[in-house]
Amino acid sequence: MSTDDERPEVPAVPRTRAEMRAAREAAEAAEAERIDRAVTTPDPEAHPAEEPDPAAVEAAIREAGDREVAEQEAAARKMAAFEAAARDDVEATALPSVPLPTEPVSVGAAPVAGAVTFEPYTPPTRGNPAEDDPEREPARPRRFGLTLAAVLGVLVLVGAGLGIVGLLQGPRISEVQVDAAQAIESSGSRVILTANQSLAEIDPAQVSVEPAVPFTVDASGRGVGVRFTVPLDDSTTYTVTVADVVGAGGGPAATLTTSFETPASSIFLLRRDVDGKDTIFRTDLSGEKAVAVFEHDRINDFRATSTHLVVAVEEDESSRLIVMDRDGGDQRDLKLPGDGSVGAIQVSERGGLVGYSYSDRKLSDTEGRASVLVTQSLNGGDEPQIIEVGGQEASVFVWQFVPDSAAVLFIDFDGALSLVDRSADTGVQSLGLAATIQGISRGTYTAIVERLDGAVVELNLADGTEQPLAASDPDYGTATSITPFPGGTLRHVVARDDAGLPVGQAVIRVDDDGTATPLVEVASTDSILQACASPSGQYAAVVIAPDLANNPYDGMLLPLPENVETHLIDMDSGEEMVALTGFDASWCQTAPRF
Repeated sequence: MSTDDERPEVPAVPRTRAEMRAAREAAEAAEAERIDRAVTTPDPEAHPAEEPDPAAVEAAIREAGDREVAEQEAAARKMAAFEAAARDDVEATALPSVPLPTEPVSVGAAPVAGAVTFEPYTPPTRGNPAEDDPEREPARPRRFGLTLAAVLGVLVLVGAGLGIVGLLQGPRISEVQVDAAQAIESSGSRVILTANQSLAEIDPAQVSVEPAVPFTVDASGRGVGVRFTVPLDDSTTYTVTVADVVGAGGGPAATLTTSFETPASSIFLLRRDVDGKDTIFRTDLSGEKAVAVFEHDRINDFRATSTHLVVAVEEDESSRLIVMDRDGGDQRDLKLPGDGSVGAIQVSERGGLVGYSYSDRKLSDTEGRASVLVTQSLNGGDEPQIIEVGGQEASVFVWQFVPDSAAVLFIDFDGALSLVDRSADTGVQSLGLAATIQGISRGTYTAIVERLDGAVVELNLADGTEQPLAASDPDYGTATSITPFPGGTLRHVVARDDAGLPVGQAVIRVDDDGTATPLVEVASTDSILQACASPSGQYAAVVIAPDLANNPYDGMLLPLPENVETHLIDMDSGEEMVALTGFDASWCQTAPRF
């Protein structure tokens, strides 16, 4: 771009004294010559005096005027030449104005005349300071060097300051990872604390959790992982503390602390309607926010994981097994071993499996499969797998998934208690004879089993050792069913008169130390069908059939009284929270037994 229109105003006359004097003398000589020519008369000696001719006088005056105009124009051209010379001299020494940039521009010195881009300044050869003073550096390089040195100095100081602060403060938490919703659904959830530096070895004794809950510790590098071996309570704030943490490079010790809050619980229930459609609904623990998620004419049973529902329905005297999202969407059928019926549905959250007992529709003494145990993937990507013992498909009396694993514990119709891990090819492990499986504790790999002689034992499934189940204090007698939960068991007991007739039933909470507290009691007119606990043992769900004499059973594959209620109990206070119509609470591992 041109900057001529922004140059300083050039004077109308030359600026030097010599130029001004020459111009003035030239103008005076021209004016004198003009006047002399205008008034000069003919020589009287050469020409005799004559009377002037008017026409000649007029012509002479006109000629003199034309000559004056020509001389004025010549003087003007000469003056213009002086002006041009003066302007060239000014342009050689003057600096053009600098246009304002649209963005901030750092300029170390004035730009070269006529330049339109901002380049490092090179002083003109005329009067170059670098030639006059060899030790003097150009202004901009020196300023740039000083600025760069200052910036580097500040960065060094800041880095050193942060390093000193880090050394003085010790390790700090830079990130926390936790899935609070998953933590109340199943065991094995983790809180991962990431520090701002690598840590020295962490002893599990340095870690604490409040409220107290069993956990394991896995620490490496900058991370400290705390794994909860049981599910957590809902609507509770947990605080994880790691004391006396030291960086791998040494320095002062620090305490790492983080807190998180678990969400409120919800459950799924099944409500059968002999005159309409059966419904699976989801509700909060107040019962005020129930939402139907699946309906069908005949729902036999269902189970829930943290992401899916598995529902067994009856159609044309056969079963269908449907997997769906927890909101009832994305429904798809699982392939069955054949045309038959499905019962005793269970799911393995950790193994991603569904298991059930299966019987062919066409069944006789010589053909068909009866009550064989089947497992398959929840995603339907594999074929149904039938459990075999000694190379033969085994008919199973009772069975359960081992929590937090893909292992299956079952009793066949010969009374043999066996364990098989569906995630490994380890074969079938024999665990003796048993009458029934009461339940399996979460996080402990311990089953409560009733032996053929009536003794109830706690069986360690890892090594096969066992010990008698301790009696409660006070002792409420032999329990008809026992359901483990983290911290204790729920025991269903029946009171009988001297003739052995039932006069009442109750669900007793028995802590690990044997302390027994009644939660629910009913008269002989009612019947307790099932008792199970929420994943953490915070709540209990007790299924009751009221007025049993006037409460007929429905005609389903899993027959139950038409009127069934689920009572939710706060285990800490023993208070009933709400009674809901329905059964098969999603907290339970199995359906009610009739």
